[in-house]
Amino acid sequence: MIIKKWFLSLGLVVLATSALTVFGRVVLTNQTFHLGTKGVPEWSEFAGKTPHGRNLSLTFEARVNEEEATLFLRQDDVKQGWRVSLNGKRLGTLDRFESKVLHSLKVPAGILRDGANKFAIEAPVTAIDDIFVGGAFIEYASLDKTLHHSFLEVSAFDIATSSALPCRFTITDTNDHLVPLKIEPSLRLAVRPGVVYSLDGTCKVGVLPGEYVVHATRGFEYGVDTTKVSVGTGETKKVKLAIKREVPTEGWVSCDPHIHVRTFSGHGDSTVEERMPTIAGEGLELPIATDHNHHTDFAPYQRAAKAISLFTSVIGNEVTTKVGHFNAFPIKKDSPLPNHKTESWPELFRSIRATPGVEVILLNHPRNIHSNFSPTDPSHFNPVTGASKREGGLDMDAMEVLTSAALQADHMGPFRDWFALLNSGRRVTAAGSSDTHDVNRYILGQGRTYLRCPDNDAGKIDVATACRSFREGRALVSMGLLTTLKVAEQFEVGDLATNLPAKVTVEVKVIGPRWVEADRLVLFANGIPILEKKFASAPDKVTKAIVRHELDRPKHDLYLVAIATGPGVTKPYWEIPRPYQHKTKKYVPRILGATNPVWLDGDGDGTFTFPKGYAKRVVEQANGDLGKTLASLTDFDEAVAAQAAGILTEQGFNLRSEEAKGRWGKADSEPVRKGFASFVGTLKD
Repeated sequence: MIIKKWFLSLGLVVLATSALTVFGRVVLTNQTFHLGTKGVPEWSEFAGKTPHGRNLSLTFEARVNEEEATLFLRQDDVKQGWRVSLNGKRLGTLDRFESKVLHSLKVPAGILRDGANKFAIEAPVTAIDDIFVGGAFIEYASLDKTLHHSFLEVSAFDIATSSALPCRFTITDTNDHLVPLKIEPSLRLAVRPGVVYSLDGTCKVGVLPGEYVVHATRGFEYGVDTTKVSVGTGETKKVKLAIKREVPTEGWVSCDPHIHVRTFSGHGDSTVEERMPTIAGEGLELPIATDHNHHTDFAPYQRAAKAISLFTSVIGNEVTTKVGHFNAFPIKKDSPLPNHKTESWPELFRSIRATPGVEVILLNHPRNIHSNFSPTDPSHFNPVTGASKREGGLDMDAMEVLTSAALQADHMGPFRDWFALLNSGRRVTAAGSSDTHDVNRYILGQGRTYLRCPDNDAGKIDVATACRSFREGRALVSMGLLTTLKVAEQFEVGDLATNLPAKVTVEVKVIGPRWVEADRLVLFANGIPILEKKFASAPDKVTKAIVRHELDRPKHDLYLVAIATGPGVTKPYWEIPRPYQHKTKKYVPRILGATNPVWLDGDGDGTFTFPKGYAKRVVEQANGDLGKTLASLTDFDEAVAAQAAGILTEQGFNLRSEEAKGRWGKADSEPVRKGFASFVGTLKD
């Protein structure tokens, strides 16, 4: 478990900014306070820790502020709306941001008094939220004036080309708190506390005088350059950083298929203009605009920002309904909206596919609850067989198994749902996305999908080829790692591996930038782990692992999927967020890289038969005889057995009866016993 520095102590925090300011400063406290509800920890890491209290009240000496002043305070791990006040006057709330931030709030003229003043932070009424606050001080000037006397001129260039490149600058104090920044408005820039995205690879920012750490990054494929700098009042310091591409992705297009802007979705904080530098700054080549029930076209804003050559944008729509959220793309401009008001899946999918241009339907965050509905909730979805209790079932082309703005505490949960769908016979592509609505709270492209497609010109990606790869499963899922899979020396994701030899070689390669680590790889056959490899992390290396495995040619068809994971990134330039909707208080952040299937033609008939297809055949041939069914399943794996159990149940068999349990529970084949047990475990009275 990764524990942040502030979790270790409630001691003093040294202010990273200088006390020698132009307008004068008063320090409220240098201490850090843990606020929360005693005995009700938000996360397991807080268990046994006693908060300072649910609220905070401090008295400090000051003088009256005749003009607007600014309150600064350090905060960490804030999820709810904590109220901040001075002398009983509400100033606003803490920033609802779970990273470390030096937060600023306006102090209107006359709020401060000569002598004793009262500073208070008040908890939300019912929310469970463990937070850290402290290091609070007031500057006797507005934020704009406060940040107008010390500057950083930051630039970054590509080591390989010696030219400037779009990138992200992350600026923190020496304790990793994102700091307030002032910048002149520009279509080429997007700025938030501690973060600047630049299309030019340059920016000039106003800061408080003090010591800073500056990082330059460009998403998953590039390295990071970091430097420390000190700037005094009235000074301008130049910072030059150099980064290079570290992760080879030739022939793979980087795509985020789930992107929002506040302009058209109505929530989050990123305007559509700000989205242009964030897309380029994270190195995305194929961003798909997917605002809620709106056909968003990034192209006009690309042209305005002079960013046409940097990426190929795609018009899409997150069809937001009461029965799930589904991204549809590409969409022809000025097309009518799909029917997002229907609660019938067959009608919904017909409407989406009838939208001009649509080639891909993507199921978003399948385990999230919206409108009191989750597409893969066990009440209408069997998590073992993938069977749907709703008419028509899920008829999409792809589904998110990784959504970085909506992570699951159990990161394998969406993968298990996906395996169940595959085993049921639905050929669905696994995808990764960000689902960000923000400039920085959730990082654009942190979760992404790599599509097999020519990538030599980012401004002219062949969208049709990319969408065909999406549908065919020629795709990789990434959040910090890129995992590739090769079978029999030639077959890759999306391929049907035919004419297999008696011994089938499998090679898995795990790569990532030098600033991430990997330590675990699992190889799945029909969603069942057949190989688990733990290895020492390889810091400062691009190739994290190459794992070779040999298996006997299977007697029946099956698909292989490889998933690699590693420790979660905690650095402020790419920090892994906490889960969006968590049902457990235990969470250990992980990065991840997963493949789509390589389909193995084990029976040699030149086609692929899904586990449910084999199960139907076995049950039909047994003609209702449970004993014959169990005997025929001996040559198959757990996935086929689970599907057979589901079919038998649909036909009226009570597999939970003592008699039935006595038969399948004593089957000769362990995979058969496990398959039946896993399915029966999903049944309710």
